Amino acid sequence: MDGVFFWSMAVLAAMMIGMAKGGLPAVGLLSVPLLSLTTSPVTAAGILLPVYVVSDMFGLYAYRRDYDARVVLIVMAGATVGVGIGWATATVVSERVVTVLVGMVGLAFASYLLVRRTGKQTRRPGKVGPGLLWSTLAGFTSFVSHAGAPPYQAYVMPLGLPKAVFAGTATIAFAYINAIKLVPYYVLGQLGLDNLRVAAVLIPVAALAVFVGVRLVKVLPEKRFFQLVTWALFAVSIRLIWEGLAG
Repeated sequence: MDGVFFWSMAVLAAMMIGMAKGGLPAVGLLSVPLLSLTTSPVTAAGILLPVYVVSDMFGLYAYRRDYDARVVLIVMAGATVGVGIGWATATVVSERVVTVLVGMVGLAFASYLLVRRTGKQTRRPGKVGPGLLWSTLAGFTSFVSHAGAPPYQAYVMPLGLPKAVFAGTATIAFAYINAIKLVPYYVLGQLGLDNLRVAAVLIPVAALAVFVGVRLVKVLPEKRFFQLVTWALFAVSIRLIWEGLAG
């Protein structure tokens, strides 16, 4: 965990995390694949979890008034189960298989959003059944590779939330998911001193990037904002599929 290339990818990954916590959740999916170019995916996930957790604090402050409480509670319930499944199967399930599945879900959903007729979405309440299903999958994939955004967005994007509420709801939901991952990550040995030292250097970078993400959410038109999220999801999903198949 040294050298110009490692630190370049690490800083870029931290920037992606910060922008994700600032309201562009799909962008955060790039963090683990980027750092995995220089180290193992397991080590990358361990290094970046503390960066996610601290960045969440800044995101929570930025969006403390903008969220859908019903959706947050549904996602928290399902994600708790998903993280538990991830912990219980951590030594059994192949990370490559999960990475490909996450990419396929994200690619299918992003493709659907890109080809469907666009129009004014009507805001609707989140349904409990689909919410628990998608958020359980989000909790599981987030535990394995911090890749919970595709299943989460498959549930939340059709709800027609305003962009600030969409961003705030995602920030709160994933702040909870990341917090409950700390104990199992520690037990599994992914929060060693070496990883924590690297994370400590990356945290200020991610914190500054949070406010870059917040600014982008504020200045982008609502239609353009969701186009950006969709295309980011599309691109990252392809990257995840390629990563999983190539190993």
